[in-house]
Amino acid sequence: MNRTGDPDGPLRIAYLTYRGKPHVGGQGVYTRHLTKALVDLGHHVEVFGGQPYPVLDERIALHKLPSLDIWNDQYPGRLPGYWEWKSWPDVVETAAFLRGQFSEPLAFSKRAYRELRGRAADFDLVHDNQCLGWDILKIEKMIPTIVTLHHPITKDRELEMSHAKTRRKRRSLKRWYSFVEMQGKVASRMPRIVVVSENSIKDIHEDMHVPLDRMRLVPVGVDPDLFTPMPHVARQPGRLITTASADVALKGLSYLLEAMAKLRTERDVRLTIIGKPRPGHSMDLIESLGLRPHIDFVSGVPDERIVELYAEAELAVVPSLYEGFSLPAIEAMATGTCLVATDGGALPEVTGTDGDTVLQCPAGDADALATAIRRGLEDSALRDRIGAAGRRRVVERWSWRHCAQLTVDQYREVLAMPHNQKRRAR
Repeated sequence: MNRTGDPDGPLRIAYLTYRGKPHVGGQGVYTRHLTKALVDLGHHVEVFGGQPYPVLDERIALHKLPSLDIWNDQYPGRLPGYWEWKSWPDVVETAAFLRGQFSEPLAFSKRAYRELRGRAADFDLVHDNQCLGWDILKIEKMIPTIVTLHHPITKDRELEMSHAKTRRKRRSLKRWYSFVEMQGKVASRMPRIVVVSENSIKDIHEDMHVPLDRMRLVPVGVDPDLFTPMPHVARQPGRLITTASADVALKGLSYLLEAMAKLRTERDVRLTIIGKPRPGHSMDLIESLGLRPHIDFVSGVPDERIVELYAEAELAVVPSLYEGFSLPAIEAMATGTCLVATDGGALPEVTGTDGDTVLQCPAGDADALATAIRRGLEDSALRDRIGAAGRRRVVERWSWRHCAQLTVDQYREVLAMPHNQKRRAR
């Protein structure tokens, strides 16, 4: 029920995203398309976002909550000057950073609370997109709140720690990921958590101790009219495409690079990476394997160009060690491009089975990944069959409108909870 008293009427939603730009990963894509689909259903949405700011439909108001932008693209990890402090959240962000912690979720939750506490009467509900900072609990006491948790960041921490080569690096990562403990405690106290896959529900319960009865499955979507086959575009022999929104162990890019180096000893293979080249492990590996002339990085382009890039590739590859869902997988499948993917996390739940709608291989195995890619490159009929079947799977199961409808169902369930009904009656 909304504040007008109509149980089925349009809702007024405050949507929170501390990192919402589509090019920084799946959370940004989710923000852009879910909020648009909610407005298409007749609901009023206002987005409160931090840097890098989200890209939104023109009908949606964006309220910028500027952070100190410590982790910007030009100077990541910069130390803010005291003269930049404009508020208590700025001080908190800097202090946590000086302790070696990732401070954005905590600081953003404080900024969001400061912004919303004077507007509690303007919204029926708050939707938090995986910030889960401490002040989200304060917001929930003020306005009914729901959270989307895409996957437990405990998996990122676990994989990064396992790849750390020194004790000093492990200590540094432990401090960096200390925000995960906060997120787990906040999530376990929220009345409803929206999760994007069954696999994520299991892992969030086990790793973050969120009760199973607090979580509901709402798969994400894709626009099948945008991400669609382009038969007039010729596929380039040996062309692979992948998405690397972050250079972290979780995404498995290093295994794809090793697989590509193996394949290049026998054939001409080129790779398009949707993402920015960043100094660090993967760029070092690219150079050491002699792959730099054979890799193209593409970033900051519209979705229409990304669809063209898929159309130019013979295979799309998702080499992740773990995924809570994987928007790149369903976007590739929607274009009719044959997908090679690992069995990491929720990927089998999303992509289907090997040889049917995906060429599947074990996660964390460069040889197996090379074998799966080789299998796809050598059999055009197999590529065509899997590509067509993959698109059918996506069109039948996932759309942003369906995602928005299921999300609204969860909004109404939260609003109907006894503690929110009592709050409304006061």
